[in-house]
Amino acid sequence: MALEEDDKINDPEYRTRAAKNLNILVKELLKKWWLFLIVGLVAGLAGIYYASKQKITYESKLTFALDNGEGMSGAMSLAAQFGLNVSSGTDIFEGDNIIEIMKSRRMVENTLLSIDTFQNKPYNFVEYYLQQNKDPDSREEINVHFPVGQSRDSFTYAQDSLLFNIYTVFVNQYIDADRPNRKYNIYEVNVTNPDEKFTKDFTDRLVAETNKFYIEIRTKKAKETLDILEQRVAAMKANVNASISKKAEIQDVNLNPTFSTAETPVLKQQTNIQVYGGAYAEMFKNLEVARYQYLKQIPLMQIIDAADYPMKKVKVSKLKTAIIFSFVAVFFTLLVMWLISLFKLKTN
Repeated sequence: MALEEDDKINDPEYRTRAAKNLNILVKELLKKWWLFLIVGLVAGLAGIYYASKQKITYESKLTFALDNGEGMSGAMSLAAQFGLNVSSGTDIFEGDNIIEIMKSRRMVENTLLSIDTFQNKPYNFVEYYLQQNKDPDSREEINVHFPVGQSRDSFTYAQDSLLFNIYTVFVNQYIDADRPNRKYNIYEVNVTNPDEKFTKDFTDRLVAETNKFYIEIRTKKAKETLDILEQRVAAMKANVNASISKKAEIQDVNLNPTFSTAETPVLKQQTNIQVYGGAYAEMFKNLEVARYQYLKQIPLMQIIDAADYPMKKVKVSKLKTAIIFSFVAVFFTLLVMWLISLFKLKTN
């Protein structure tokens, strides 16, 4: 079959007929230039009308630097002076993972459910967003609300569904987070919304929520280790103090011991003091290591450029929209006319 097609293409008569048909198609389309002109003009006017009906949106821009632990060299040097070895290690939460965390469902939904003041009233971001973007045809959005102070655990299925839908819209359309230059740990966050105050406050809250969670996950293991060691050191110190007090009490009772066996309790307490004291010294050293390790794990998110007023205004270009509408309309018209002409040639 493939050989037959190749022979057909290489046939001079077939190629001549194909070229003739192509010329006929082109001439037929050129005769309809007025139709393409009308379609382009109408589509361009539709594009201008569409652009004029679009709301002005505001775009925030916040940049921050992220210290992934390399700045702890001073604390590590200080630890080394006391004979403590604090390894640097690697962290799976370093680098661009913070972007994924910032755009995660947990961070965005926490931000949407956080409370702010709009029009001198307390609102959740999600509730204010629904008030400003009501869809009269959406029964779900009309009947579902997010009262201030309602616990997340008490949400209904409708609330969870609507919140998830809004999260999807925000991640896909309104939130943009990236690292512009891969050489540096400097990140940029952009949020767009028709409300200028909403844009600024949502950006600030999203970054704050991300920073809080980022610190939590980076330091969780080190914090748990530190808490356990602090409890153990406190308990060991109590054992040392108790042994010292017990030894003193025994010596006070046996001021003039007649028999050697009277010194046995004192010797036992002395041994306990030595054992507990050695264990306390070692655990205290481990505690200091854990403290330095905990400090090393705390990331530093430093805001470089905050999302300050005024926000950047973003308006749909009428000229650009008109050109796009015209191009798309003319293209599809040309495609349809081409197919119709081609069908006529084949039937003839």
